[in-house]
Amino acid sequence: MSDAAISIRHLSKTYAGGKQALDDVSFDVERGLIFGLLGPNGAGKSTLINILAGLVNKTSGHASIWGFDINENPRNAKASIGIVPQEIMFDPFFTPRQTLDLQAGLYGVPKTKRQTDALLRAVHLEDKAEAYSRTLSGGMKRRLLIAKAMVHSPPVIILDEPTAGVDIELRQQLWEYVTELNKGGVTVVLTTHYLEEAEQLCDRIAIINHGKLIANEPTRDLIGMAQEKVVVVTLEHAGTPPDSGCFEKVEVLEGNRIAITYRKDKANAGEVLRAVSEAGLNIIDVSTREADLEDVFLNLTRAEAA
Repeated sequence: MSDAAISIRHLSKTYAGGKQALDDVSFDVERGLIFGLLGPNGAGKSTLINILAGLVNKTSGHASIWGFDINENPRNAKASIGIVPQEIMFDPFFTPRQTLDLQAGLYGVPKTKRQTDALLRAVHLEDKAEAYSRTLSGGMKRRLLIAKAMVHSPPVIILDEPTAGVDIELRQQLWEYVTELNKGGVTVVLTTHYLEEAEQLCDRIAIINHGKLIANEPTRDLIGMAQEKVVVVTLEHAGTPPDSGCFEKVEVLEGNRIAITYRKDKANAGEVLRAVSEAGLNIIDVSTREADLEDVFLNLTRAEAA
C-alpha cells in the first residue's frame, strides 16, 4: 500500500480519433500537501482528474488514491476522494441541505453520521440551508460544491478551478476554508489559472503541457528555476537607453525610468548598474523585481512547445 495520497505511474490516455491527452505521466502527491496541478488549456489536467474520478477510462498505466488502485479497488478509491468540478452541477430545485443529504446517501453515509449542518456552517451557507439552490449566488454555489465533495469525509479533495469567476472577497473565504481543511489533515489538489494563487497556497506544483509532465517541484524550488530578473532604474534625466552584452531587454518607462531584464546566470545587479553609469546616465533610484511562478510557467510551457 502506497504512502502517497495519489500515485500515478505511466498514465496515458488516447481518445477515439487519435488525440493523446496524457502521455506517460508519473508523479506522486504526498499526504498532507496542498498540491498544484497547472497547465495551459487543453494540457490534459481535466482528463487526469476525470480518470481519478472514474469518469474517463485510462488507456494505460496505473493510478491509486490513498493506496487503492482505481481499477482493482474502485469503490475504496472513489470513497477516498472528493471532486469539486469546474462546472456548477446540482439540482436547482433542491435546497443545499437536500443536496448534501442526497450526496451523503449516495456514498452510503448513515443518517446518524452525516455532517450536513456542520458542512453548511463551514461554508457559510447555514442561513441558506432551505433555499432553492437556483437562488444562490455564483459564489454560494461554489461553496456548496466544496461541501458536497466533503460529505463522505474523504482524505483527498481535488479542486478544479474553484475560484473561476469568483470575486476577490469570496476567493479569500474559499481559500481560508481549504487551508483549514488541509490543516485538519485533508490532502488538497488544486488546478487554477490564477498563478499567484498557486504560488501562495501550494507546497508543491506539477505542470502538464501537451499531455506530458514537464515539472514537479516544491513551489520555492520551481520559482528559483527562473533565471530572468528585472532592475528598474530611475534616471536623473531622460537619456538614450544603454546597451550592454549582459542585458536581455531594455524597456523605456514613464518618469525617466528604464526596466532592464538580465539573466542571473550571466550577470548580477552590480554589473547592470555599472553599465548604466558607464553610459553616462545618473541613477537616482533603483528597484528590482524577482521572478514569480508566472515567469517560470511561461518559460517552461514555451520551451516545451518549441
